[in-house]
Amino acid sequence: MYAVLFIAMAISGLTVAAGFYIYLKKDKANLKRIRKLVKAGVLTYVALVAVFLFFLIPDIASAETSANSSSGMGFLAAALSTGLATIGAGYAVGAVGSSALGAVSEDPNILGKTLIFVGLAEGIAIYGLIVSIMILGRL
Repeated sequence: MYAVLFIAMAISGLTVAAGFYIYLKKDKANLKRIRKLVKAGVLTYVALVAVFLFFLIPDIASAETSANSSSGMGFLAAALSTGLATIGAGYAVGAVGSSALGAVSEDPNILGKTLIFVGLAEGIAIYGLIVSIMILGRL
């Protein structure tokens, strides 16, 4: 295990050193060769990390054996409710906020009305957070 870690560290160090060499020298003759070496080093590093994760740490993906095995789905549901609600809120605030900015630039008197619509769009994230808190309270 330490050999794989040492090889990965050596390859990452050589990749960083080659990157600094490319940045500082800007040598046209060796540039293509060094770029190929950097690509090979990065690919080898990724392969070593994959081997390390797949073979040397097999207990990461083990199934839960306790009686309360449905709690993982509850955590997943809470994460999805919060995550999808915030994504939806971000999209809504982006659409409403840009429209509100355009409307306020034409008529500054409607600033209060546009802030209400932006606040309603931000409320979507709060609803998702409340749902996830309710889900986590049931676990």
